Amino acid sequence: VGCVLGASAAGWSSDRFGRKRMLIAAAILFAVSAVGAALPRTVVEFILARLVGGVAIGVTSMLSPLYIAEVSPADRRGRLVTLNQTAIITGILAAYVIAYFLADTGPANWRWMFGLAAIPALGLWIALLFVPESPRWLVKQGRKDEAFAVLSRIGGRLHAGSELKEIEEAAAAEV
Repeated sequence: VGCVLGASAAGWSSDRFGRKRMLIAAAILFAVSAVGAALPRTVVEFILARLVGGVAIGVTSMLSPLYIAEVSPADRRGRLVTLNQTAIITGILAAYVIAYFLADTGPANWRWMFGLAAIPALGLWIALLFVPESPRWLVKQGRKDEAFAVLSRIGGRLHAGSELKEIEEAAAAEV
């Protein structure tokens, strides 16, 4: 349910607040969910924590590939979106391996299994502080100079000029 809510809200919220801000919000929700699921006092608190985690999954499932596609140069997009999917599967595998080693560590082992998820959430949050906002979102907000600066950092000034023109044409066609 949380995943459906997160994915459903990710499009309009990222159009309004920006891809980067919404991904940062999702990283925070991941951390809150991990701690909340590790330290609940009631079943309701546990379910709410898991619901919050689902929202974060929905947001990132929709926005991560979108952000990658909007930021990366055309010749690298496929590889980077594939890398995103590989990271997801690797994270799932790591969670299973960690859970396996925690399985026989005592009655509170399940708390550690959930709580340790706050570590990659914190890593995601820190990493997102260093990535630029989507140039496509910046153009839609009328911030073309910032979009040009982001595109210049990614592929150089020549690339930035042609890509910015493409983005502006696509944005004009969407209206």
